[in-house]
Amino acid sequence: MNTGASHGRTAANLRKHELIGLEVAVLRAADPSLVGVQGHVVDETRNTLVVEAGGREKSVPKEGTLFRFQLQGGVEVDGDEILYRPEDRVKKAR
Repeated sequence: MNTGASHGRTAANLRKHELIGLEVAVLRAADPSLVGVQGHVVDETRNTLVVEAGGREKSVPKEGTLFRFQLQGGVEVDGDEILYRPEDRVKKAR
């Protein structure tokens, strides 16, 4: 089983795809305690990504945060660009 499958996600279209399950790191955040958080996205709301890091879940605000998703060598995404409900963001791809 390939757990690193991209399921059609590329650097070009990542903002329009499901983010749950991806490995992510927080590069910049308004809350300095969130910088450096790394783990898997386990949930997403309009305003946050929930990241499982070190056995704990951390709610990371999208607004003002720079994320790096481990996809194709690393894709940086400004949280302001994904500040939508997940189902609305995915629909924008159509």
